[in-house]
Amino acid sequence: MPILRFQALHDVQHRVLSNNKEEDRRSLLYNNNVFEEQAMRQHLPKSAFESVMSAIRKGDKINRTTADAIATGMKLWALDKGATHYTHWFQPLTGTTAEKHDAFFEITTDGNVIEKFDGGQLVQQEPDASSFPHGGIRNTFEARGYTAWDPTSPAFIYDTTLCIPTVFVAYTGEALDYKTPLLRALNAIDDAATDVAKYFDKNVSKVNATLGWEQEFFLIDSALAAARPDIMLTGRTLLGHASAKGQQLDDHYFGSIPTRVLNYLKQLEQECLVLGIPVKTRHNEVAPNQFEIAPIFEEANLAVDHNSLLMDIMEKVAERHHFKVLFHEKPFDQINGSGKHNNWSLATDTGVNLLSPGSTPMKNLQFLTFFINTIKAVYTYEELLRASIASAGNDHRLGANEAPPGILSVFIGTQLTQVLDELEKVTDGKLSPQEKTDLKLNVVGKIPEILLDNTDRNRTSPFAFTGNKFEFRAVGATANCANPMVVLNTIVANQLKDFKVEVDTLIDEASMKKDDAIFNILREYIKDSKKIRFEGDGYGEAWEKEAKKRKLSHNKNTPDALAENISNKTIALYESLGVMNNVEIQARYEIEISAYIKKIQIESRVLGDVARNHIIPTAIRYQNVLINNVKGLKEIYGEKYLTYAKEQSEIIKAISEHSTAINMHITEMTDERKKANQLTLLPKSKAYCQNVLPYFNKIRRHCDKLELLIEDELWPLPKYRELLFVN
Repeated sequence: MPILRFQALHDVQHRVLSNNKEEDRRSLLYNNNVFEEQAMRQHLPKSAFESVMSAIRKGDKINRTTADAIATGMKLWALDKGATHYTHWFQPLTGTTAEKHDAFFEITTDGNVIEKFDGGQLVQQEPDASSFPHGGIRNTFEARGYTAWDPTSPAFIYDTTLCIPTVFVAYTGEALDYKTPLLRALNAIDDAATDVAKYFDKNVSKVNATLGWEQEFFLIDSALAAARPDIMLTGRTLLGHASAKGQQLDDHYFGSIPTRVLNYLKQLEQECLVLGIPVKTRHNEVAPNQFEIAPIFEEANLAVDHNSLLMDIMEKVAERHHFKVLFHEKPFDQINGSGKHNNWSLATDTGVNLLSPGSTPMKNLQFLTFFINTIKAVYTYEELLRASIASAGNDHRLGANEAPPGILSVFIGTQLTQVLDELEKVTDGKLSPQEKTDLKLNVVGKIPEILLDNTDRNRTSPFAFTGNKFEFRAVGATANCANPMVVLNTIVANQLKDFKVEVDTLIDEASMKKDDAIFNILREYIKDSKKIRFEGDGYGEAWEKEAKKRKLSHNKNTPDALAENISNKTIALYESLGVMNNVEIQARYEIEISAYIKKIQIESRVLGDVARNHIIPTAIRYQNVLINNVKGLKEIYGEKYLTYAKEQSEIIKAISEHSTAINMHITEMTDERKKANQLTLLPKSKAYCQNVLPYFNKIRRHCDKLELLIEDELWPLPKYRELLFVN
């Protein structure tokens, strides 16, 4: 073990990238391997180009003749870039991406070889739908499913393969991926937000949801990771005593990036830029060996694709630098976990961020409209938003070490709270000219000035307003961003539709002017949603009690949280906006709850294996060394040996006690697992959560005690101090 443990510290080859080469400049690298607008202009006939742009901007369909022309241009571009294969790149409900590569070449009937890629191959392919998670939608004997081209996310070349982003649906039409419901939700928010935005600017014809994610992750030496079965099989450490030095000195956050890590990040950024991922920020995170990378915000569908692609690239580039990337939300005990903060906003096709205050009261009224409606939507559907970030990994992270709690709340800062308090006092009914002037000048008109100094941040808030966007901090690092984005865009779309109906009713039936109607409705929303706003410490017991008084949900584990996904309220929401039907909703619930069970099951089996087959044999081996030492002391000192063997005797006793406890708890855990496996889906998930999972900490505690007792040279696993402090 000593040779393996420290072998990784030496002779690591680095690929050092030059910062001086012209070809390394970001502006020259960006989008080089992406079939984006400029590349399409160069390689497509004008009519085909206009058809693609119309599909992107308006959702218009592309006919087969045009698809053939697009495929020909795309093929020629890809061949010029050195591509040899093409694939439909999609995101099934496995949590990872999927791809099947086909070569461009075909053999004709006369024996000639050609590069073939036509509109049919571009637009549609047929993977096996029953081989991916489907929640009962497909049977093994009903394997047909389709991937279909998504023109709103441009094709790209990676590792000599032309990758075409696609949706994935069953033969019967139900969505089997993350992208399809997301596109539907984005269409819903576009329609609803555009209708409301026209109150303030008649020229608005489209609203895009935007997303800027922040990806946190750990980097550890790949040789050390390979010596940890728990890391290799579950993505986290299931045991391991805390290092004497962890993050308590706060010396890693924003510190100088280690050279080896910096070389990795340089190559990662280059590959991202070539693929059109606009990475901008990199830094050390709070925990040792924890880092973050973040891009400039983009349209939400493209941003989701780019995050999934980034995670693939991160792992491939890490191999070249002898790193293992850990995306798990809590890979190490007692130090910060990893999240994927989703920064969300709405932008019009006229270039306006609807969550950014303007320079005039009218623009600020527009801001307040979308700001308050978002808060109201979160309040109405807080349980569904909590369900969107539920996972076995995130259960370990939420509620500690700068991760927000499982209670959904909205943080807006003291000054914006004062603004809403003022608006809450708006007169019920038509405003007098003086009231309207005072309101706009003294309250609404001051918002830009207020926000200049509104830099307070609450790291314990799961959903916080941060100047011109909302930051959904509770999303886990392994998550596909589509899940929370589907929920957030759907609930806000639903809320905006209701708002439009209520405002129009006051205008039509109560003969109110538009501003009066808007102020009256916003005032009621402020009152209705006040319970979801919280400015304090989300970790405190006081907030749990207060949240209970406010009747906010507190679903602490995934089985409880996911139940909201199949509530009548949720089903009605999704069906009314065409985001998902009942079959798709039920299938996704089954897939997510099954994934939770399987992850706990795998971790349980791995923990039992490592503890019984690695830890206990090592403990017995060391115990025998001590026993022989005690016997030797007795031979030398006779009855006086106890004076010299007291410490060894205590260690021998402790090893026996801890080993016995480990064996006992593993047996009990295994029995509970067998009982759980006999149950149906929901009771099974609760049994794994309540009866199997608690044994993890019991077994771990005894293993970690043995780690402190047993000679370092004998310990079979790399320790925290090695995993976290190796560069």
